Amino acid sequence: METMKQIGVAGLAVMGENLVLNMADKGFSVAVYNRTTAKTNAFLTGRAKGKSISGFLSVQDFVAALERPRKVMMMLKAGEAVDQFIGRILPHLEKGDIVIDGGNSHYHDTIRRAATLEAKGFLFIGTGVSGGEEGALKGPSIMPGGSVAAWPLIEKIFTAISAKAKDKEPCCAWMGGNGAGHFVKMVHNGIEYGDMQLISEAYQIMRELLDLTPEAIHRVFTRWNEGDLQSYLIEITADIFGHREKDGQATVDLILDTAGQKGTGKWTVGAALDHGVVLSLISESVFARCISAQKDMRGQAATILAGPTKAFTGKSDEILRSLERALYCAKIISYTQGFTLLREASLAHGWNLDFAAVARIWRGGCIIRSVFLDRIAAAYKALPELANLLLAPSFTSEVNVAQADLRAIVGLAAGQGIAAPCLSAALAYYDGLRTERLPANLLQAQRDYFGAHTYERIDRPRGEFFHTDWTGSGGATTSTAYSR
Repeated sequence: METMKQIGVAGLAVMGENLVLNMADKGFSVAVYNRTTAKTNAFLTGRAKGKSISGFLSVQDFVAALERPRKVMMMLKAGEAVDQFIGRILPHLEKGDIVIDGGNSHYHDTIRRAATLEAKGFLFIGTGVSGGEEGALKGPSIMPGGSVAAWPLIEKIFTAISAKAKDKEPCCAWMGGNGAGHFVKMVHNGIEYGDMQLISEAYQIMRELLDLTPEAIHRVFTRWNEGDLQSYLIEITADIFGHREKDGQATVDLILDTAGQKGTGKWTVGAALDHGVVLSLISESVFARCISAQKDMRGQAATILAGPTKAFTGKSDEILRSLERALYCAKIISYTQGFTLLREASLAHGWNLDFAAVARIWRGGCIIRSVFLDRIAAAYKALPELANLLLAPSFTSEVNVAQADLRAIVGLAAGQGIAAPCLSAALAYYDGLRTERLPANLLQAQRDYFGAHTYERIDRPRGEFFHTDWTGSGGATTSTAYSR
């Protein structure tokens, strides 16, 4: 009789298949199921051959092969497919069994599923898995959240298959209740959007303003990867600029300038709006992808819309030094916005997120892994209740210096007609945050004028609201809805 399997994985697409191989290589026995039986058979006779992996062609047999409490991990496309598969397996499970969603599900769906399954006596984990195909196989960053009672039962497997940081710490930790894991993964993806766009804007400045060749840009990013900007994304960017076609052309120059997206960036922006958090840099990175998709319109606009005509006369070496510091400053601001969103969501949902732990598990396996995350982890370890990363002493001292470079690069890009939405958003956020008195007093007066929305006064305590009859004929009736 075949030995019962320690965990089951449903869904053998790229991420699922590689995650199963990772589990088997770490000494765990795995049962697998895929809706398309041909996929299951091909996997068993191919990459899974000779490993502690067994495949099953029916859900009933798949579940029956698992040791109790059963652990079923779904690696399925987010949305309806997840709900449908949960409906198929529940009749074969027992109370106390664990259902795990390892896909990119929206955190609201995870909150709903956790509540539904827990009410029926099951345990549920919604876990973010980051690192792509290579990460799934060799060790991803794993962000689980959901039923607290499930964590001790799955912790050994998850920590074993996760990436390990340079200090050998697993890039996996419990995030919190219901949707915490998927929320953290969503914010990770939003920060990833911001990082990629910031790097792309630096590239655009090198190409359009400094007229650097792909080989020269390759050398710049290679050098940057040895300093404060050292990261996976900077590393692969250097590799990209070094890649050549058979005829010697740089491959990157042959790629159409339209970027795709799968939706997690949009979700992050929506969550920021829901929680009243400034996420301007990441929002601009999403919109940058949107305008890139308007290729035909941009082609038409390029022939009729005017730009600046003043020639650039700066020195390339000086600009590159300033650009490196500007990029690092903007990166700090981007992560500040991301972690602020995590903080507000944690408070709203009662997740009690450990922000130092979040930074630590992003140090390996995931797309945004970098040496910079060690410093974020240290900042939150020293000040767990830190409300804004820019207020951490180490980051304050750095941005106070680097903001001059960010200011110079944004001004230079604007003066030369080079779109730099994320660099510009970083500077606007920095200046807005450090401005003690914003013009929102006028905005609120306008709202009170046309809608009687009331306002607070600087000569009265916070929480007291007033209304002015601006026209002399408006009366004393005010709106009962006041929104910050």
